[in-house]
Amino acid sequence: MSWRRCILPILAGISLGLAAFAANAPAPVAATAGTVVAPEAAPPAKSESLLFAYFKGNGDGLHLASSDDGFHWTALKGDQTFLTPQVGKEKLLRDPSIQRGPDGVFHCVWTCSWNDHGIGYAESKDLVHWSEEKFIPLMEKDDATRNCWAPELFYDEANAQWLILWSSTVPGKFPETDGQDKSGSDKVGYNHRVYYVTTKDFKTFSPTKLLFNPGFNCIDAAIFQAGKKFVMVFKDESNAPFTPQKNLKLAFAERAEGPYGDVTTAPISPKDARGVGIWSEGPTPIKVGNQWLVYFDEYRNRRYGLIVSTDLKDWKDETGQFTLPAGIRHGTIFHAPPEIIEGLKKAQ
Repeated sequence: MSWRRCILPILAGISLGLAAFAANAPAPVAATAGTVVAPEAAPPAKSESLLFAYFKGNGDGLHLASSDDGFHWTALKGDQTFLTPQVGKEKLLRDPSIQRGPDGVFHCVWTCSWNDHGIGYAESKDLVHWSEEKFIPLMEKDDATRNCWAPELFYDEANAQWLILWSSTVPGKFPETDGQDKSGSDKVGYNHRVYYVTTKDFKTFSPTKLLFNPGFNCIDAAIFQAGKKFVMVFKDESNAPFTPQKNLKLAFAERAEGPYGDVTTAPISPKDARGVGIWSEGPTPIKVGNQWLVYFDEYRNRRYGLIVSTDLKDWKDETGQFTLPAGIRHGTIFHAPPEIIEGLKKAQ
């Protein structure tokens, strides 16, 4: 038998098979105007490695919770404290802010008293074993200062330095908005602005400077970077005798040290019946995937809230779409290596 007579039946069989496959295969979808062509399946979402530092009660100490998606949080060490406050007039640990430096060391700052001229500080390599705490006298050169509240950390990569920012009331410095939040025998009230210092080693600090004065009472500022912009989320603390606000807003800058401007006129926090935003404080921003998440304390409602945005303009209220430890108060969310979180889960 010649090779032609052998091969022709085989080729004929292959042709028939291909024809049958083509007849039963779905027809291709033509990409015409207005037609969306389905993309290939997206790869599995990247697992996040996140920690939430917070306090409970009046400031019992540092608590930590972990999450791998930014929405579901589990308290670590049975929700016991990892750091107990030892410094400040009242020895409190409220509003903890933790960030990890380029050298792998975690730095923590916190409010240590209701009325004082400084804040608490400690550092750690694993968040379990901490250095000796110290008091940083941020406003020691201004005796009139009433307080140093809610310090936040931001690492300025362009200048290889840390910013510590916080809110203070200095009576008489901004008289046009003095006299807010008076209570009892307090005849002065509060009228905050945001101040800052820089440091490279948490041993020496630049002179204290004013970072942000939007023309009204403001607290709880936190900085994050979005592309080439630096963004500050903060609480508009305006209260009687002025129109009460108590909501969250944004400001923008070209540099970490400002100046910050283009303040959003409308609050980004959810609206209430007044249309000016639910009373909110303690915002903490974090980017998860392509979304910016801002958790905040709805302190009048005794619960936490969450807003989400992809462009920092349109915000969606996701309150109720997450789980947090009971009793959580003002804190910060930050990234940490998985091995650090595993070590925390084993801590006793």
